[in-house]
Amino acid sequence: MDATALDDLMESIALRRGDAVLASEISRGELTVTIAAQAIPTFLAFLRADPTCRFTTLVDITGIDWPQRERRFDIVYHLLSMHLNQRIRVKAAIRHDEIVPSVIGEFPAADWFEREVFDMYGILFSGHPDLRRILTDYGFRGHPLRKDFPTTGYVELRYDEEQKRVVYEPVKLTQEYRLFDFMSPWEGAEYILPGDEKKGAR
Repeated sequence: MDATALDDLMESIALRRGDAVLASEISRGELTVTIAAQAIPTFLAFLRADPTCRFTTLVDITGIDWPQRERRFDIVYHLLSMHLNQRIRVKAAIRHDEIVPSVIGEFPAADWFEREVFDMYGILFSGHPDLRRILTDYGFRGHPLRKDFPTTGYVELRYDEEQKRVVYEPVKLTQEYRLFDFMSPWEGAEYILPGDEKKGAR
């Protein structure tokens, strides 16, 4: 996107909604605006309705987990203005126990996006009419995209032939750890293997 157009957009947003904007930057040809979580619905409604913006399409909502931060999560919105051929990223930092206002009233497409963020990160949205898991099973424990979630999960499921049904069991790793033998040719040994000396002599 034209850098001048992004600069103009950033200035226009700062002029009209500077009260809501905490920070803004243009990086790699993309505009990112940081706002407070409680301002999300009104700010997104402004981006949709303002004639200089007209971001009428909500492309995606996602999260980012920063376990070391006091405000652990970033909630991120990607919007598209087909009229102006521009995109914008809006993000807000929230605590792990903070509830984010839903934007379904402004963008009905946010319904499943917010459910996915809840399922993957455990972030709650106030005002959502049906906030339940969407990608994992009903009895799933934890939130898979949190950095502290184990890569193996907590349970595994399999079909039990005797019970004729799917059963849940605690994860059992067949190999808890691996001992690397760096002297083995399969582990990338640095010494010359028999026959390789001919290759170096050419």
